[in-house]
Amino acid sequence: MWTGGVRVVIPDEEGKILFVKQNHEGNDIWMVPGGGIEEGENSAEAAVREVFEETGLKIRIIRLLWHVEEVSLNRGQRFVNYFLGEISGGKLGLGRDPELDGNGQVLREVIFLSKVEILNLERVHPENLKRELWEALEPRYYSNEVYKIRK
Repeated sequence: MWTGGVRVVIPDEEGKILFVKQNHEGNDIWMVPGGGIEEGENSAEAAVREVFEETGLKIRIIRLLWHVEEVSLNRGQRFVNYFLGEISGGKLGLGRDPELDGNGQVLREVIFLSKVEILNLERVHPENLKRELWEALEPRYYSNEVYKIRK
């Protein structure tokens, strides 16, 4: 059985990218906002909802950047759709995960970061986001490799 997730790359007017810092098992990890797809919603709807929950921002989806699949004995069958999003409203602020109680929250920070700042982060998930993000943001980018397999 496949488990689906979403992540959204959201640039601001200066070209900085919205990142959230989460803490898992005592480690701070930086990633673009996103989460799981819930029953009855498609991945684009999940992306809009997750961004609002985590950041307070309303967005619209521009296009799919990547569809990443992973099949592993330890983690099972998972996919994540990475979208390019655009801010349409709301106010930036640290959100919360409605599935977790107050003591179990993993969100620690939400901030727009420059390319230099992102490249200097210690833990980015997934690590290849540091390399692949910039080309995907180019207006002329129409990758033939939006479908990826993670090992």
